[in-house]
Amino acid sequence: MPDYSLIFPNADSTRLHTLLQDKQNWLAQPKKGFLRYQKPLKKVEHLRASSCKFADDVVTIGTAEDLTSDEFLLVSDSMQNLMPWRKGPFSIFGIDIDAEWRSEKKWNRMVPQLPDLQGKVIADIGCNNGYYMFRMAEYNPGFVLGFEPYVHHYYTFQTLNTFANQSNLNVELLGIEHLPFFPDSFDVIFCLGILYHRHSPIVSLQDMHNSLNKGGTLIIESQAIPGDDPIALFPEKTYAKVPGTWFVPTASCLNNWLQRTDFREITLFCQHSMSPLEQRRTKWMTFESYEDFIDKQNPALTIEGYPAPHRVFFKAIK
Repeated sequence: MPDYSLIFPNADSTRLHTLLQDKQNWLAQPKKGFLRYQKPLKKVEHLRASSCKFADDVVTIGTAEDLTSDEFLLVSDSMQNLMPWRKGPFSIFGIDIDAEWRSEKKWNRMVPQLPDLQGKVIADIGCNNGYYMFRMAEYNPGFVLGFEPYVHHYYTFQTLNTFANQSNLNVELLGIEHLPFFPDSFDVIFCLGILYHRHSPIVSLQDMHNSLNKGGTLIIESQAIPGDDPIALFPEKTYAKVPGTWFVPTASCLNNWLQRTDFREITLFCQHSMSPLEQRRTKWMTFESYEDFIDKQNPALTIEGYPAPHRVFFKAIK
């Protein structure tokens, strides 16, 4: 574990250390759900990539020539064990992983709006397997902390970064609700595809504001509904078959939320409708995907009859 007291001098170090130690003690239990990821990781944790490429759409970690045939089989089994792959694409020692989301499309929309990341302390909230963190690594950040509460995604990153060996990237089993441990701590916060999963988006935005250094930048991307009125959809049970969806705002609604949580220089820099070209079933993610969430007779509606999702991107400053 990195010495977070040095990286985050304003953090509540005592409570944070206790929380992270509790998380590690929890993972140390011999539960099938943990051992499923831990055992394959132990078999490959000695392997290192000869090179990495983070500037391209495909995050490339190592080449097939780095491994013996037996090692290649171990890595291949490990990658399959980490299914379903939600974010990508990746190439891991020559194994091409076509994830559910074409995450490079989202990243490429953000690139023109990125602040200077070199040497900066960054949070990636809900980082999943770390695809965007690896893309950030191209810019030589000081440190990127991924907040990811799901064990599956946590171990996927740990496996990938075992190979990539990027000491300035790390993921902890934290959620957005743990941001209060980090007052005035981050130069940049990325919050991509998270806000509509929160019971109180206002509290989450306040927490992000409080965790940024003065002059820090928030890059936020959210599911949204079309329309000009500053309103948010509150689905009865599910939205596009997802039960954990609460408030789905219009762009103007999210803009107002950002204003009322004291962000400044707020810029809506991209919005687009969702598409099965960007989120779809693949051999690395074989469950339901976007096409299953949308009314087949009217793709402008979800399966529940709500407006089909758009995505909106904002940049805002503390």
